[in-house]
Amino acid sequence: MEKFLDHTHSPIKSSEVKISGSKSESNRLLILQKLYPRLQLENLSDSDDTHHLKEALSADKDIIDIGHAGTAMRFLTAFFAAQTDREIILTGSSRMQNRPVQILVEALQSLGADITYTDKKGYPPLHIKGKKFRENKVSVQGNVSSQYISALMLIAPALENGLIIKLTGEITSAPYLKMTLSLLQDLSIDATWKDNLITIAPCNSIGHKTVVVESDWSSASYFYSLMALSEGGEIELSSYKQNSLQGDSRLNKIYSALGVHTRFNDNKIVLKKESAFKPKAISLNLIEQPDIAQTIVVTCFGLGIACDLTGLHTLKIKETDRLLALKNELTKLGAEIHVTENSLHLKSSGKIQKDISIDTYDDHRMAMAFAPLSVKVPIRILNAEVVTKSYKNFWQDFESVF
Repeated sequence: MEKFLDHTHSPIKSSEVKISGSKSESNRLLILQKLYPRLQLENLSDSDDTHHLKEALSADKDIIDIGHAGTAMRFLTAFFAAQTDREIILTGSSRMQNRPVQILVEALQSLGADITYTDKKGYPPLHIKGKKFRENKVSVQGNVSSQYISALMLIAPALENGLIIKLTGEITSAPYLKMTLSLLQDLSIDATWKDNLITIAPCNSIGHKTVVVESDWSSASYFYSLMALSEGGEIELSSYKQNSLQGDSRLNKIYSALGVHTRFNDNKIVLKKESAFKPKAISLNLIEQPDIAQTIVVTCFGLGIACDLTGLHTLKIKETDRLLALKNELTKLGAEIHVTENSLHLKSSGKIQKDISIDTYDDHRMAMAFAPLSVKVPIRILNAEVVTKSYKNFWQDFESVF
């Protein structure tokens, strides 16, 4: 599906948008709910990823296909490895079969898991025979995807002897690990993180508990971008917490420098254009918030300001090579941009090419990150339906604010 967007003469009206629950929180809580059935969940994410994970957890099949859902692949690899009554093949889309999982597999194997590759070493599909783990200590590099580490943390309390995870080297995406830790602690599970050791005690059961999932901050990022690029207006988003567990909540401070004011009102945030002032350049280390990098660089390009982003090495192994994809599409729009293995450097530009078709590379964030540019120039988004991976109602919500 191709989406043509032209909001160059469409002012933003005062609007309220309800965004579904955080994909990151939802996916973690679904694993915990499977381990502890007395846990009740509300406001779950409506994303494809969460749907695939929920379906896989209830499936009684020998082959489980999770499509493009990277989080589901990591979390389910650990989950099924510890289920002594299950033997499955865990697979996904062709892109998923080229996303590395070896670090997680080797960590699980060191604990006693029985996992083998059915095709290419280090990549799905995986043949998993659930086993009781022999060990309760594992060492993992801290600069790998936080989802590998969170996958281990989520199954830890259901293991007979719990788990001690030693993190080595620099730690990437610490907020996501803190999120996982906090969710465990909220269920009264004994979980601590001190220095480079995460220690999680065994827990046989939890009492009845209902958790309401906070809305997704990365989904809010596209409305922050829209507000920064617009002439004014006001958008109300729900449901959000001022003391959020999500690292992407840093958005409100980042976009404050780009002229967008955030007001917290009960369980909502209100976005308003504060001023026409804009800096000449911004420089950010997004090692803890890589998922909002695409939104930020497109915003900066639309505002005509320079942008230097670092800490982006995990973007090379997402749905696509996001750094290369950004370079390709922004160059088509007239940007001068340079990328490395872990950084992106955008020069200021005063002109945006019109009627450019944006390739999305089967990446939901590419489609959503470029949509706000439609308030500056007409733009076409190819394969626009890809947004359902993380934000099912994005196009409906996006159009509703004009």
